[in-house]
Amino acid sequence: MTATFGAVVRKGGAGLPVIALSALVGSGVTLALPAVLGRAIDAIVAGAAPGGWITVACGLIGLGMAAEIAGAYAAAASTAGATAWLRDRLVRHTLAIGPRRAGAFETGDLVSRVSGNAVEAAQAGPSAVAAATALLPPAGALVLLAAVDPWLAAVFLAGLVLLGAVLRAFTRHTAAAVTAYQRTQGRLAARLAESLAGIRTIAAAGTVDRERRRILEPLGALRREGADTWRVLGRSSAQAAATGPLLLVAVLATGGLALAAGRISAGDLFAASRYAAIGAGLGSLTGVLGRLARSRAGVRRAAEVLDIPTVRHGPSTVPEGPGTVEFQGVSARSDGGAPLLDGVDLVLPGGATVAVVGRSGAGKSVLAALAARLRDPDAGRVLLDGVPLPDLSRAALRTAVGCAFERPVLVGGTVADAVGLGLSRDRVRAAAYATHAHDFVSRLPEGYDTALAQAPMSGGEAQRLGLARAWHAERLLVLDDATSSVDTATEVRIAAALTGSGGGRTRLVVTHRAATAARADLVVWLAGGRVRAVGRHADLWADPEYREVFR
Repeated sequence: MTATFGAVVRKGGAGLPVIALSALVGSGVTLALPAVLGRAIDAIVAGAAPGGWITVACGLIGLGMAAEIAGAYAAAASTAGATAWLRDRLVRHTLAIGPRRAGAFETGDLVSRVSGNAVEAAQAGPSAVAAATALLPPAGALVLLAAVDPWLAAVFLAGLVLLGAVLRAFTRHTAAAVTAYQRTQGRLAARLAESLAGIRTIAAAGTVDRERRRILEPLGALRREGADTWRVLGRSSAQAAATGPLLLVAVLATGGLALAAGRISAGDLFAASRYAAIGAGLGSLTGVLGRLARSRAGVRRAAEVLDIPTVRHGPSTVPEGPGTVEFQGVSARSDGGAPLLDGVDLVLPGGATVAVVGRSGAGKSVLAALAARLRDPDAGRVLLDGVPLPDLSRAALRTAVGCAFERPVLVGGTVADAVGLGLSRDRVRAAAYATHAHDFVSRLPEGYDTALAQAPMSGGEAQRLGLARAWHAERLLVLDDATSSVDTATEVRIAAALTGSGGGRTRLVVTHRAATAARADLVVWLAGGRVRAVGRHADLWADPEYREVFR
């Protein structure tokens, strides 16, 4: 379900009626106060005591202050609630659309949408209420001026039409400027996040200055778009500032003539001047409309993510079986349409260790991703023990299948969390022992409780933790070059664990090492997105082209 402006407004919750009520009370006070003070002036002119009217005016001022405080508190609470709801939806949805679809957005851009744009979008409710209720004082002032003198109302209405034209132009132009500004902000954030992820490589290559220029390159466009936003605001504010005094002067001049003609009293003239000032203040609505435009742009940015369909899961569980994986007429293409795998028919025997080899670009990682359902094929289907992967529930799929990668991203507060967040310490230790990660974890300052950010690790040690995280899978282990940085001795021990305590689960191992392929029960040789051959490593080794794969 996408995010619409109306949906975000509704998530403003119980605070919106409070904001509206406080705005109504405030508008009532704003409209009543000039009339009350006008009566006090008339009383003074007539030689009577104005004390009663002054008391009423003080009460109105106190009521207006209380309403403003209540409205400000409700607006803050409403924005906070809507922000939490929208961020929760964005994070959940981003995780649910899968790696391939999430790849349509750069990481920094997604962070920008969740952190900054969500806050702006969450102001939809308070901004919409503020924009709607901001029209009440001018409308009320028009009615009250008509009651005082129809000519005053006519002059006032003409001024409001001019101010309305200014505000309409401001709303139209500022929406486009704000949208462009937010998009450029997201692009800059994406480049920064990308560089932070590769900061060691940048430092080692000595390209810090070049990278700094690349990151900051959008600043020029950001400055222009920011200047456009302020230019629109400045032009509209200047037009409103010019129209407002003209309106006030016109009403006062008309009121002076009415006073001279005896149609209105001095108090009425004072009240008319205050109502004219209310109309002139309509120009300050540019601030409210600016917030409304930023909110609409933020909602659109959130909707672009939420419009992407999530990965669908069925209701099925994995039946009893050895972990047989079948590829039936499977084809996969890149986002640009280039073939990655083409018509793959393959059966991976349950409980076997299957090595997938081939030159770079042969489709090895794509095959592994399809087996783990990190992406879906463009044609054909993949089955686990006879059940198509899309038919499995999310919980069943992730309990049955585990993945480890060449460059694992370890998440969690501690090392134990990185291995198995929410799992018992016994299961965490068992996985670490099996993958020989316990050796270095036990040497950390706090062992498994060491903060992940404070745990120095080599590439091989990180890979062992990534493998330990996948170790809990019950039916299929997919290892995409997951031991490439591990030393040979440790890899031999891990291989023994895979074929020992790892028995009973199918192991799909993408590898570039001949030794790893030699220890596998079966080798799948890919070339150009097709299965070139399937057999034992010793048998395939007789083919010189197969030997070239490992050179």
